[in-house]
Amino acid sequence: MIPFNRPLIIGNEISLIKDCISRGWISGRGHYTKEVEALLKCQLNCTGNILLTTSCTHSLELSAILLNLMPGDEVIVPSFTFVSSALAFYMHGANIVFSDIRKDTLNIDESNLENLITCRTKAIVVVHYAGVACEMDSISKISEKYGLTIIEDNAHGLYGKYKGASLGTIGHMATQSFHETKNYTCGEGGAIIINDSKYNNRAEIILEKGTDRSNFFRGSVDKYSWVDKGSSYVMSDILAAFLYGQIKKSKDIQKARENVWNYYYSELTDWSVKNNIQLPYIPGFCQQGYHMFYMLMPNLQIRDRFISYLKNNGIQAVFHYLPLHLSKMGIKISENSSICLVSENSSDRLVRLPFFNGIKTSELEYIVEKIINFQL
Repeated sequence: MIPFNRPLIIGNEISLIKDCISRGWISGRGHYTKEVEALLKCQLNCTGNILLTTSCTHSLELSAILLNLMPGDEVIVPSFTFVSSALAFYMHGANIVFSDIRKDTLNIDESNLENLITCRTKAIVVVHYAGVACEMDSISKISEKYGLTIIEDNAHGLYGKYKGASLGTIGHMATQSFHETKNYTCGEGGAIIINDSKYNNRAEIILEKGTDRSNFFRGSVDKYSWVDKGSSYVMSDILAAFLYGQIKKSKDIQKARENVWNYYYSELTDWSVKNNIQLPYIPGFCQQGYHMFYMLMPNLQIRDRFISYLKNNGIQAVFHYLPLHLSKMGIKISENSSICLVSENSSDRLVRLPFFNGIKTSELEYIVEKIINFQL
């Protein structure tokens, strides 16, 4: 079976873990945490603050706490996304307002955002689906007009760009994922990027279980204590060491993933046109993150038959997401459960092909061969 995902040692991750242990500090905020944060700041040309966390979900929760949500406050979230994009804000008191997506990029539909904004709206969560940027100029103008905070859920988009700006550096805050299925991984992990300096000090407090521990280590207070909300959001330095080994290889990884994406696209374009199948669309002003390769089949029945066909031929393909506005919790917490028709249609038709670091050329050739032989 060619799996959908296969984790891979890219560089010297194991020796870095051994070095981390030899340093005598394997909990959070150690040597390798600082190394990863500094390297990411440099690579992304980030003028804000980057903090490693235990997951992208926890980074989203941290951003939700920073919003100071009050009862009745609303946060706009695309329905076509992973549950964490909404759950983190619901967990901290927000009413979730689901937005539909665009037909081309499957990103949040910026043209409909103003119709969703009320006097209770506090923030907009944008998800750069498949590592392709949302229309950030329009969204930023809307944010400024209504005084809203933008949170970039950039779980898919590390090293992607929008008009030259790195994804994750455009909104007021952003979150990253280093889950096993992502381009760069330490098994479980994430980061929050603080681009608005007014959040910097409080973000560190929330990260450190609601204490001013970071200020204590900097010498700005003579002892630290519980001062705010927070949780145990700090990444272990062992995981940071593993992640550092991967981030150091970012150019090699991105180039390899670009080659895989381009192979799928070039080999499947003619077949997709003949069979009315939609391949990913990348706007000219976007530099994608090469996170995944997906296709939109003509309908649900063909999609499900296609996935079964690939499985029978030793290829694991998957679909996602079930629209959040149609989930049990989505229906319970949101009143606009019938306006995300593009999300519903895309969910029924989408299939993701195997795409991981180290996938072999022979595996790609076999996958493409079987796809082209599929009888619609």
